[in-house]
Amino acid sequence: MNIIKKLFFLLLLLNLVPGNVFAAQIGVSFDRNPVSLDESFQIIFTANDTPDNDPDFGPLEQDFEILGQSQSSNSSWINGQSSKTIQWTVNVMAKHPGSLVVPAVKFGDDVSQPASILVTQATANKAVDTDDDLFLEVEATPQSPYVQSQVLYTVRLYRRVEIAQASLNEPELSDAVIEKLGDDSNYNTQINGVNYLVTERKYSIFPQKSGSLTIKPLMLTAEIVANTRPNFNGFFNSQMTKTKKISSKSVTLDVKPAPATFTGKHWLSAEQLVLKEEWSGDNQQMKVGEPLTRTLTLLAKGTTVGQLPEINIGKIDDRLKTYPDQPVLQEQKKPEGLIAFREEKIAIIPSKAGFYKLPAIEIPWFNSQSQKMEIAKIPETAITALDAAGTQQAPVTPVAPAEVQQPQKSEQSTPISIPPQQQNIWLWVSVFLASGWLATLAYFLIKRSAKRPVAEKSEREIRLEDSVKSLKKACADNNAVAAKDALLAWGRQKYGAASLGAIAELSDARLRDEVLYLNRILYSREPDQWQGKKLFQAFVENKAREKIAVTDDDKLEPLYRL
Repeated sequence: MNIIKKLFFLLLLLNLVPGNVFAAQIGVSFDRNPVSLDESFQIIFTANDTPDNDPDFGPLEQDFEILGQSQSSNSSWINGQSSKTIQWTVNVMAKHPGSLVVPAVKFGDDVSQPASILVTQATANKAVDTDDDLFLEVEATPQSPYVQSQVLYTVRLYRRVEIAQASLNEPELSDAVIEKLGDDSNYNTQINGVNYLVTERKYSIFPQKSGSLTIKPLMLTAEIVANTRPNFNGFFNSQMTKTKKISSKSVTLDVKPAPATFTGKHWLSAEQLVLKEEWSGDNQQMKVGEPLTRTLTLLAKGTTVGQLPEINIGKIDDRLKTYPDQPVLQEQKKPEGLIAFREEKIAIIPSKAGFYKLPAIEIPWFNSQSQKMEIAKIPETAITALDAAGTQQAPVTPVAPAEVQQPQKSEQSTPISIPPQQQNIWLWVSVFLASGWLATLAYFLIKRSAKRPVAEKSEREIRLEDSVKSLKKACADNNAVAAKDALLAWGRQKYGAASLGAIAELSDARLRDEVLYLNRILYSREPDQWQGKKLFQAFVENKAREKIAVTDDDKLEPLYRL
């Protein structure tokens, strides 16, 4: 009877528990946003667990035409815990423009979250001959950017034929940094009543000088599958294809110099910028002699890591010892643009108890969206250092000499005398122990000297760091000769390169241009006034890209994937 009662109460309890406690979480996203009225796009439903039932996509038909759907799942096991995600991809077209809401979709008792997408009016009829079964379209936004500001360069391939394979060259622009953004996207659209399949590819372009700059036309070479039937003379027959080459139009950018209203020392243009600090502990309860780490983070949208300035440059109290780590530089390539990240960690150790103030940090930057200068700021930070006893002032307790020089005549203060024979025994024991310690020290010194390859490696790293410091100083002083010497020293240690030309060949596009420009300045008959700021920025960015390439190399998708 007791077992039956327990089962009854258990069933009653389960009936009282709300069903949504165990509901699967279902999120909604889009392959791109906004979209045009005449373009198809994907609505992606993602569940973190198996939902109660199959989805009912009927509510979508009020504002969207459903073209097709697919389902995929992914399971993983990390640190002893399993996780599972299920995705439903629905290919749709909007029925009318506006800010449309994807309603909640029921998966049995589980329900997805609503989401909104902006649908613009259909694009005006393009001046395209409907007989064209393959053509390229390019677009640059904005076409009048400020120097070192982001330009989104979009390439669209329209086709209504089957392509066996194709290759598309990269955009070319001198004095610019160009980065491909994410994977290609595919969707359907209509032009003059004709259906086309579109492959879209995006780039971020950062012009490095002002003036009129022209992006050269792109060239596509495609193998088009022919409609003619193959000759079935044999069992194996290859697809019949024909080669076709098409090109896009050129795009001219009118790049503006930094505005005179910008008063910062370091020109930084971005769409958004965030500056923040974090502490590894309580900076109001610091202990003398114990480190506390301050982390400074700079996150910017629409710029490169090479453009981000140093954050921790202010002077602090000499009684605070600081030990900065190497900065962490990262870039994320999103469809809407490049996101740059810089992180600096500084270990701070107070040598005396008391109150201290860290100076405010200010980073002026130009908002390319509002076209105004702004200042990201961390206000002055107050910290408190305590001694080991937990007080702000470390009191010193002196030893009273009177008690040592004039001991009280009592039984407790009577000194203990050691016989001379015992003193000799302890003397020989001390000599024996000291000999053993010296022998151990000699052993470790000999063993350490046998590991010279490790020491040589660390010496090479030290020489590399010294050459980078020399290059930084030479660029700051605008000393072209010293910059050349530092670059050559760095190139010999890094690559075994013996000339500026050899270093340029092993560098990315921007650093290559700056190294070749330095070479021209050094050997020109009428040397121009050289500014080293751009060279060192390109050098820092090149180092960051090398680190990013090493960590992300295995994750890269094939470049030409149409």
